[in-house]
Amino acid sequence: MTRRWKRRLTAASLLLVSAGAILVPTLWYKVYREVPQVFGSADEKWKYGSLGGEADRGIPYWIWVVMPRMFGDKLPGPGGWKSFGLAWEEGAELPIGFSLKTVGFPRITNNCALCHTSGYRTKPDEVPTYVAAGGSQTINIGGLLRFFSEAAADPRFNADTILGEIDLVHELDVVDRLLYRFAIIPMMREKLLEQGKQLAWIDAPDRPDWGPGRDDPFNLLKYHMTSVPVDRSVAPTDFPAIWSLKSREGRPLNTAGETPGIRSVVIDSAIGVGCGPAGGKFEKMVSEIASFVSNAPAPTWPYREGEHALKPELGSAGAKIYLARCAECHEPGAAKTGMPADMAELGTDRERLDSWTQAAADQFNEVMKKNGYDRPPVVKTQAYIAPTLEGVWLRAPYLHNGSVANMRELLTAPDARRKEFYRGYDVYDAANLGFVIEGLEAKRVGFRFDASLKGNSNAGHGYGTDLAEGQKTALLEFLKTK
Repeated sequence: MTRRWKRRLTAASLLLVSAGAILVPTLWYKVYREVPQVFGSADEKWKYGSLGGEADRGIPYWIWVVMPRMFGDKLPGPGGWKSFGLAWEEGAELPIGFSLKTVGFPRITNNCALCHTSGYRTKPDEVPTYVAAGGSQTINIGGLLRFFSEAAADPRFNADTILGEIDLVHELDVVDRLLYRFAIIPMMREKLLEQGKQLAWIDAPDRPDWGPGRDDPFNLLKYHMTSVPVDRSVAPTDFPAIWSLKSREGRPLNTAGETPGIRSVVIDSAIGVGCGPAGGKFEKMVSEIASFVSNAPAPTWPYREGEHALKPELGSAGAKIYLARCAECHEPGAAKTGMPADMAELGTDRERLDSWTQAAADQFNEVMKKNGYDRPPVVKTQAYIAPTLEGVWLRAPYLHNGSVANMRELLTAPDARRKEFYRGYDVYDAANLGFVIEGLEAKRVGFRFDASLKGNSNAGHGYGTDLAEGQKTALLEFLKTK
């Protein structure tokens, strides 16, 4: 090799080293750099904090911003992201339950608060009040998942179109623009398409739409954490209120008691949104969430004056009825509270119970053990459990599948309960302890629930249906104070 070529190779090598010295840190900064989040309170962290799922489930922020405008024809109605029934505080950049975190580039993930934040208005012209760790009765999770799948399958989901839409609201720098064009947008489309394939069972012809406030939790767990094949089980379940869970410490959790303890429930939920693997950082996050939901206070009755203000004398009469007819199954610490019910006596829809199988439980426990998650095994049970009733006035609709519109209906004989109503509206019905279920606005905003469909039965739980009307009103008055 001549001296001239040696000099050229040396110069080229130095150039490559110099380029690498610039490109490697730039790549790290633009793709892997993690910026810590800072929150002023545990409540704010609950609403907007990251659970660490950015790498697996993160949606690039600027794609998230433009998607509702690009694919407005695939939304369930007007209002962009709000059309999915999201809880959105006035002035907030994101809805409750969404976290914005920079891991290389800004990414959006969801957290527990997406499904576990209750919202209500005492009148139509009021700003909503949001309660942490409640069960959302408005969030349309099925519709949201469907939107992502349909948008990704649309030819408009390509780099040219998306970058053109981003240009209308934000100017990406050169490196970000290249990353979006050649990596971020194609990879995001691929992830959403794969997610759509995994969730195709949700829209099978024999499965009713979840509608707002519900999902199919143990079928989601079964089909995505085990190799158990998709079956014909249909188990739509309301998002439960998880405030004040310390009252259920030591008792099994979930609708049918499959999960032994608060920490285990949090681990399963965190994995469901793409968090993990097991380790110190994961355990710290699990401990923080478990502590939050254990101690989050149940909401107090919001009406301080007027016809719906508390009536202590009537409530005292209702307390006696509660102690005689309800407390043995629903009072914290009572013998039957949080324990398996007599299914023959309870008589509620069995689909949720039967959707979870022993084979699924065994496989799930093996997966968790293999991946290093330290938790007691999940089990297959034979009955639903009776929950405690903290904040029960804000837990409507009732029964595990949300098939009974309000508490007064729950005290009505099962065959006399209405079979259809609109759920998903957030204006409160104080007279009946539920949400407004009829009228033009409830119909426009809500989802028509049909109790005749598989998994939607509103039969069973005939307790208290034999009470006189005056006794029912007194019991409802007491339940406002729980």
